Amino acid sequence: MIREDLRNIAIIAHVDHGKTTLVDEMLKQGGAFRENQAVAERIMDSNDIERERGITILAKNTSVCYNDIKINIIDTPGHADFGGEVERVLKMVDGVLLLVDAAEGPMPQTRFVLSKALEMGHKIIVVVNKIDRPDARLDEIGDEVLELLLELDANDDQLESPILFCSGRSGTASLSQYEAGTDLKPLFDTIINYIEPPKGEEEGPLQMLISSIDYNEYVGRIGIGRIERGSIRVNQQVTVCDYTESKKSYNSKIVSLLQIQGLNRVPAQEATVGDIVWISGIENITIGDTICATDAPEALPFVKISEPTVEMTFSVNDSPFAGREGKFVTSRQLRERLFKELLKDVSLRVTETDSTDSFRVAGRGEMHLSILIENMRREGYELGVSTPRVLLKEGEDGRKLEPIERLVIDVPEDCVGSVMEKVCSRKGEMVDMHPQGSRTRIEFLIPARGLFGYKSEFLTDTKGEGIMSHVFEGYEPYKGDIDRRNTGSLVSFESGEAVTYGLYNAQERGQLFITAGTPVYEGMVVGASPKTDDLVVNVCKRKHLTNTRASGSDDALRLVPPRVLSLEDCLEFLADDELLEVTPESLRIRKRILSNTQRAKNRAK
Repeated sequence: MIREDLRNIAIIAHVDHGKTTLVDEMLKQGGAFRENQAVAERIMDSNDIERERGITILAKNTSVCYNDIKINIIDTPGHADFGGEVERVLKMVDGVLLLVDAAEGPMPQTRFVLSKALEMGHKIIVVVNKIDRPDARLDEIGDEVLELLLELDANDDQLESPILFCSGRSGTASLSQYEAGTDLKPLFDTIINYIEPPKGEEEGPLQMLISSIDYNEYVGRIGIGRIERGSIRVNQQVTVCDYTESKKSYNSKIVSLLQIQGLNRVPAQEATVGDIVWISGIENITIGDTICATDAPEALPFVKISEPTVEMTFSVNDSPFAGREGKFVTSRQLRERLFKELLKDVSLRVTETDSTDSFRVAGRGEMHLSILIENMRREGYELGVSTPRVLLKEGEDGRKLEPIERLVIDVPEDCVGSVMEKVCSRKGEMVDMHPQGSRTRIEFLIPARGLFGYKSEFLTDTKGEGIMSHVFEGYEPYKGDIDRRNTGSLVSFESGEAVTYGLYNAQERGQLFITAGTPVYEGMVVGASPKTDDLVVNVCKRKHLTNTRASGSDDALRLVPPRVLSLEDCLEFLADDELLEVTPESLRIRKRILSNTQRAKNRAK
């Protein structure tokens, strides 16, 4: 059976190349909204954190109807840390739109997601987006994409991929860079004519691979996947198989069946080959399971998800301020939350430690783990987080191997020297460099641990004008020690409340993170010292009162505005002997050993 009335596509690209904005316009021109309906920008980014940061974190499904043909569209994340989302949703589609920025060209994540799509044999439609940018390089982008396809061993069909020139913001597409488009009709036509319709045996026994999991408090787990063979109905008895054969098959029943229509999930009684559906009623369903007919339990192969490269320790918050702000503070609640996250995120690994109060959590990168921490604190959890560390492997010859990242930076010409010096000091090796107008693009291969704490330095060195992005390249022999931090910490001497007089004296020693009135405790980090050693400062120290007081003598104390740290800044700043205390309202960096005298004794040893 060939479903001529259906197309399944995914939109893949590097972060900030305009995927979600283009999907907005496809929905508008595909008739998903009423003419007078008020529509927010980036409507697919429904998560609060996604809207705040302007990035896509979770892959999401939508659909449009064009010439009586339904086009299922999956909007995927562009950041390398969420590559696991992209890898598994590619199993649900027959082709991809590869978005490339008209000025930036192919970037590291473009290479990563494109290689996954090519491995699966998907057809590619190249979309050069943001053609209305003043620095667009339309003549060169096509050649750069072709070079990338050749590098990634694309087959002959994939090398002949059609190229369209789009402006996602304006909602226009054109087959020629020399002709301005008026709408997205050329894009829809290319999808219909070039992407193959789904095929399969409609009369065969049911086979459906679960590629994603959603959760609803009312119905429990919801499995999302594409029907590869046969058809599925509400109240149908099915068998659930696992592709690893590590767990036994079991029987269950389909309680509800939903399909996507525009942005809404619509109940359906039956779905057939090629349809992407949401099913509920199967209690222990997980990503990678196959829903089969009871008389033909055959598991489908599942894509091998790339392994995590970065690990942190999540532990129960044991600071003097523990339990003041959070609702969930016990090890049992922390454990339940982390293992619940595993149901939705296949790229995450959670392992228990010798201590019942801490867990090792491994992910694809710092941002991957920081998003998890941010979600947990918004839900009311309190926890302590250790410094990020890379996961090392042992090679066949017994040598220690570490993860290497491909780092691409785009900087103004006058910043090239300072950036290269910093990257090389972190064991980075330059592999490519070419000027682009007044800017220069440089590619490095650098150990993943060399990137910890570098982003803030990079933005300082480039005066905020630099762009950096990186993607996992592979494992190579250990490159030697790298200095993680060239600054020390200003540590609070005692517990209490920070006062202006104490802060005024402390700010001469370094940059402060707190203001007057902030509660502090002994061992809490209140600032950064320019020296490599830690300094103990008394920010609670008050001015001694005397009999004679001059009016206005205290008005002379002027405090420098403190540096306010975001969650990522805190994780970058952390030293090996420090923890980050995360609560719903506060982020506090603290020493593992809070007692100043005990730390001094340990150093003396």
